[in-house]
Amino acid sequence: MDRRNFLLGTIGSAVALSGCQFEVFNQLKKQYPNVLMLIVDDLNDWIGPLGGHPNTKTPNIDRLARQGTVFSNAHAPAPLCGPSRASVMTGLAPATTGIYGHVKDIDIKRANPKAAESVFLSEYFRKHGYYTAAVGKVFHQGIAPNSFDEFGGRYKGFGPSPDERFKWHDKRTNTDWGAFPDDDEQMPDYDAAQWLAKQLGRNHNKPFFMAGGFLRPHAPWYVPQKWFDIHPLEDIVLPPFLPNDLDDVPDIAKAVSAHPMMPTTEWALENNEWKNIVQGYLASVSFVDSCVGIVLDALENSPYADNTAVVLWGDHGYSLGEKSKFAKMSLWERATRTPLIITPPKNKVSGDANNVVNQPVSLLDLYPTLIKICGLPENTQNQGVDISPLMRQPDLPWQHAAVTTYGPNNHAVKTSRYRYIKYADGSEELYDHEYDVNEWHNVAGDPRYYQIQQELIRHLPTDNAPWSQVSNYTGNPYFKALTENASSTQ
Repeated sequence: MDRRNFLLGTIGSAVALSGCQFEVFNQLKKQYPNVLMLIVDDLNDWIGPLGGHPNTKTPNIDRLARQGTVFSNAHAPAPLCGPSRASVMTGLAPATTGIYGHVKDIDIKRANPKAAESVFLSEYFRKHGYYTAAVGKVFHQGIAPNSFDEFGGRYKGFGPSPDERFKWHDKRTNTDWGAFPDDDEQMPDYDAAQWLAKQLGRNHNKPFFMAGGFLRPHAPWYVPQKWFDIHPLEDIVLPPFLPNDLDDVPDIAKAVSAHPMMPTTEWALENNEWKNIVQGYLASVSFVDSCVGIVLDALENSPYADNTAVVLWGDHGYSLGEKSKFAKMSLWERATRTPLIITPPKNKVSGDANNVVNQPVSLLDLYPTLIKICGLPENTQNQGVDISPLMRQPDLPWQHAAVTTYGPNNHAVKTSRYRYIKYADGSEELYDHEYDVNEWHNVAGDPRYYQIQQELIRHLPTDNAPWSQVSNYTGNPYFKALTENASSTQ
């Protein structure tokens, strides 16, 4: 008998005996924690708890971090929205499902037999007695069909947008920056925050799993002027940049990360736009932080404040000029590192819950961790690991690494000190973060690192599923060829 049936049977018996269904549901709510999951699109480490940029202003994310655990070395399963979110929600790595590029939500379980067997994270909670609700961008387009009990609506593009773009006019990308519209109330993220706040004000007769997907700071970096004003242009600090940074990386690294529709750092310098772009991104981060604040305030003022686990994560990182890019979509640190904050239910914690974990973890670990926190049975299909022990003991000895995949047989392995990248043609990169946090010096092949490299190789996936025909990304010739080949052979 699964847990949901057991609970329903228990509830039925209790109601028959006591005639008080409300009290039974009330006990159920107390026993099993709620989950509030906040997902922020294209959010890199430019938040206060991660110290990724000196101009960052994220007071609401900062207060959430003070209540729980910040995973300072968290990485995405893929450096792209679609495959990263599919991985989090299925609990399966891209190398298992073959979802390496963008994918329609309705097609995720059609990717291959392994994907077909998966149970979405929200489905798993619903199967075990939870009410599930979502709003905004949770999967790549909104939510997969039947994955939640209630959906507050998907975003409609990444607008609102002005009649004419301000700075970047390539229609192949949403990239542009500038103050627009006039008010927060015109932004989809504001609507999503208000919807979540309303949900938290309702009387739920079951424990809930609730998810909200915010769009900013995904491009275009359009937010009202007031968010630009708190980041004065004259105070903007530019990220580190080395003009010949890519001279020591293999050709395939340049091919995989090439996206000709995006601006380059050289273009931004020549056109005096780099500070403007950074300002637009910082403004977008501060705006979405205010939306997070609306939801956190609603939770704190609700009956669920003490029995709700809150998790905030970004779906991957983002380069703002480093390695000559304003983009995600690479296997370097800037594109893989992402925020991950987990706050346990207040009634389950004694003392100070504020922890920082520096051990490497993956967003793939969210699925098994959340069901562990909530006391649900293990899902044996999950490929991530339960990282809740690190929340209790941040310095726990840890043998795991975080793996990011971008296309078949292209993998990055991140540990506490090193980043190792292995490409489909056998080319390699290795960076020692003790001396080279910017990843400017590729030491792959240096005999002094031979043994380290061999140890890192052990973390590479042993199975590499072919590119699934439902997975589509044509941002550069390398992936266009893979997509077309999958469509013709599967």
